Amino acid sequence: MTKTNPNPHVTEYEHVALLLVDVINDFEFEDGEKIYPYARPAADQIAALKKKAKELNIPVLYINDNYGKWQSDFQSLVNHCLENDVRGKEITEILQPEDDDYFVLKPQYSAFFNTPLDLLLEYLNVKSLIITGFAGNMCVHFTANDAYMRGYKLYVPSDCSASNTEEDNREFLNLIQHVLKADITPSEEMDLEEIKYHWRNKSRK
Repeated sequence: MTKTNPNPHVTEYEHVALLLVDVINDFEFEDGEKIYPYARPAADQIAALKKKAKELNIPVLYINDNYGKWQSDFQSLVNHCLENDVRGKEITEILQPEDDDYFVLKPQYSAFFNTPLDLLLEYLNVKSLIITGFAGNMCVHFTANDAYMRGYKLYVPSDCSASNTEEDNREFLNLIQHVLKADITPSEEMDLEEIKYHWRNKSRK
C-alpha cells in the first residue's frame, strides 16, 4: 500500500523557505508614514520573489505580529487590512496570502520567540531561509539573528526589506552581511533554483 505524503513540500527535501515578516500590516502605527514609502516598492519585489518561489514549490511562510490582539487570527488581520481604509491596504493586496501558504503569529520582534516556527521549519525540513519584510532593522533583523543562532543559512535580499530610512536599512543589511554571514543579493539576481538545491551540491562534495 502506497502512503500519500501529507506535505508535498518535503518530497524533494527542499531545505529552503521564504519568510514574509510583517507584510500584512495596516501601517497605521507611529512612524508608519515614514516606512511606507520604502515598503511599497519593496512589496513589489517581494511579490515577484514569491511568484518565483511558488513556481519552484518553495514553501512560503507569513510571519505576522498579532498587534497584542490575542483573540484575533491571521485571516482577521488580512481582512482588516483589505476591508478598511488603512495605509497598508495596497501592500496587503499585492502580498495577499494564498491557500497553500503557511502563517505564524508572533508576539514580539523575532519570528522565533514564543512561536511554533521551529516546529514548522523542522516539519518542512528547512535548512536555509530567505527572509523578507518590514521593518528591516527591527523584526527582520531579530528574526535573522535567531535564525543564525539556530544554524540556518541566510538569504536577505537587499530589495525586499524596508526600514524608516534608507540609511537605517543599509546599516541593517551591512550588519547582517558581515556578522550573520547573510547573502544580501538583490532578489532579481538571486538564483532560487540553485538555492533550493544547494544541499544536493554539498552532498556531492
